[in-house]
Amino acid sequence: MKWLHMVAFLLVVVGAVTWGTWALFQFNVVDAVFGAGSQLAQVVYVLVGVSGLYLLATHKNDCKVCSK
Repeated sequence: MKWLHMVAFLLVVVGAVTWGTWALFQFNVVDAVFGAGSQLAQVVYVLVGVSGLYLLATHKNDCKVCSK
Protein backbone atom coordinates (compact mmCIF):
# COMPACT_ATOMS: atom_id res chain seq x y z
CA MET A 1 0.00 0.00 0.00
CA LYS A 2 3.02 2.28 -0.19
CA TRP A 3 1.89 3.52 -3.61
CA LEU A 4 -1.50 4.53 -2.20
CA HIS A 5 0.19 6.47 0.60
CA MET A 6 2.47 8.22 -1.90
CA VAL A 7 -0.43 9.21 -4.18
CA ALA A 8 -2.49 10.41 -1.24
CA PHE A 9 0.45 12.42 0.09
CA LEU A 10 1.03 14.02 -3.31
CA LEU A 11 -2.64 14.98 -3.62
CA VAL A 12 -2.65 16.48 -0.13
CA VAL A 13 0.40 18.55 -1.08
CA VAL A 14 -1.46 19.74 -4.20
CA GLY A 15 -4.35 20.76 -1.95
CA ALA A 16 -2.03 22.58 0.44
CA VAL A 17 -0.31 24.47 -2.38
CA THR A 18 -3.70 25.39 -3.85
CA TRP A 19 -4.91 26.76 -0.51
CA GLY A 20 -1.63 28.59 0.05
CA THR A 21 -1.57 30.27 -3.34
CA TRP A 22 -5.24 31.18 -2.95
CA ALA A 23 -4.64 32.76 0.46
CA LEU A 24 -1.55 34.68 -0.62
CA PHE A 25 -2.34 35.63 -4.23
CA GLN A 26 -6.03 34.74 -4.85
CA PHE A 27 -4.73 32.33 -7.50
CA ASN A 28 -6.17 28.81 -7.78
CA VAL A 29 -3.58 26.39 -9.19
CA VAL A 30 -6.06 23.59 -9.93
CA ASP A 31 -8.43 25.89 -11.78
CA ALA A 32 -5.53 27.39 -13.71
CA VAL A 33 -4.31 23.97 -14.84
CA PHE A 34 -7.64 22.23 -15.50
CA GLY A 35 -10.03 25.12 -16.07
CA ALA A 36 -12.28 26.79 -13.55
CA GLY A 37 -15.34 24.70 -12.83
CA SER A 38 -14.33 21.89 -15.17
CA GLN A 39 -15.21 18.31 -14.37
CA LEU A 40 -11.51 17.40 -14.24
CA ALA A 41 -10.93 20.11 -11.62
CA GLN A 42 -13.86 18.70 -9.62
CA VAL A 43 -12.28 15.23 -9.80
CA VAL A 44 -8.99 16.65 -8.50
CA TYR A 45 -10.81 18.36 -5.61
CA VAL A 46 -12.62 15.13 -4.70
CA LEU A 47 -9.36 13.14 -4.87
CA VAL A 48 -7.61 15.71 -2.67
CA GLY A 49 -10.42 15.47 -0.12
CA VAL A 50 -10.46 11.68 -0.11
CA SER A 51 -6.67 11.64 0.18
CA GLY A 52 -6.83 13.92 3.19
CA LEU A 53 -9.32 11.61 4.88
CA TYR A 54 -7.21 8.57 4.01
CA LEU A 55 -4.07 10.14 5.49
CA LEU A 56 -6.00 11.23 8.55
CA ALA A 57 -7.20 7.67 9.11
CA THR A 58 -3.85 5.96 8.43
CA HIS A 59 -1.37 8.57 9.63
CA LYS A 60 -0.46 7.01 12.94
CA ASN A 61 0.38 3.67 11.33
CA ASP A 62 2.53 5.23 8.59
CA CYS A 63 4.25 8.03 10.51
CA LYS A 64 7.65 7.19 11.99
CA VAL A 65 7.36 10.00 14.54
CA CYS A 66 3.80 9.22 15.70
CA SER A 67 4.29 5.46 15.91
CA LYS A 68 7.09 5.74 18.51
